[in-house]
Amino acid sequence: MNAEPLAALAAGGKAALARALSRLETDAGAPATAALLDAAHSAPRGHAIGLTGPPGVGKSTLVDALIRHWRREGRTVGVIAVDPSSQRSKGALLGDRTRIVSDPDDPGVFVRSMAARESLGGVATITFPALVLMRALFDRVLVETVGVGQSETAISGICDTVVLCAQPASGDALQFMKAGVMEIPDIVLVTKGDIGPYAERTVSDLKGALSVTGGAVEVMACSAQTGDGIAAFCDAVAGRDAAATPADRAAQARAWFRAEVLHRFGTAGLAALRAREAAFDPARPFATASAIVGRLETAFATALRVIE
Repeated sequence: MNAEPLAALAAGGKAALARALSRLETDAGAPATAALLDAAHSAPRGHAIGLTGPPGVGKSTLVDALIRHWRREGRTVGVIAVDPSSQRSKGALLGDRTRIVSDPDDPGVFVRSMAARESLGGVATITFPALVLMRALFDRVLVETVGVGQSETAISGICDTVVLCAQPASGDALQFMKAGVMEIPDIVLVTKGDIGPYAERTVSDLKGALSVTGGAVEVMACSAQTGDGIAAFCDAVAGRDAAATPADRAAQARAWFRAEVLHRFGTAGLAALRAREAAFDPARPFATASAIVGRLETAFATALRVIE
């Protein structure tokens, strides 16, 4: 795999990364873009952590606290804040970005807002390519979703560690069970832990809910305001650094590819994909995805002309 495009990107700093991310949103299928993404996919430097949970749980405030903690440890941090889309411009409304404070002169922190677009999964299909690029450049990549609902669990397919945030005394445990959300996290984090007994009760309720699913999920509490529990949470994430295997990341790429086809062509696209999916190479996911999508576009265009 040619690493030259990636090395050039790393040398270009924040400005080069911002331009590369803009190209993902405007010309994701370009050969040069696919080559850059494949180089990044083959050289993951960091760990991607997905933060999900209901709106108002404090995800953006938590991101702020995590950035400060990891920077004190000397780790570099990239953030993708997925915001609701404007109905007019289709761009990000920047609600999360306004609550994340970072030093623009610090080369070790990069924050990017990204619109959810038409996606119902809490992230956009463009989020995974952006994550892959940033994971090759930073020690920690945080992906903050719009907010979990019954369909917003797509984060589980693209991140190395999924963190489900819950707030004390909110009844989230029952709602998460109803939505099937309890099946996706690696860590459940009760935010606003400074509330005290209410946070302790929520931790207990969530542990009880998770015992029903039979999953080995860690439940812990923290407070972004006081800093209590932040170090313990970061230690838990560090303990999972080796958990993300090449096979897992190949599965992420394949899941993204199928989601991209579904987004662009619907269920008919997935049906047509079955004849071509064997050609998908998880070692070169973006170049092969671009080629297969190109053939699907041609096939669908031909079918439309027949109908007309």
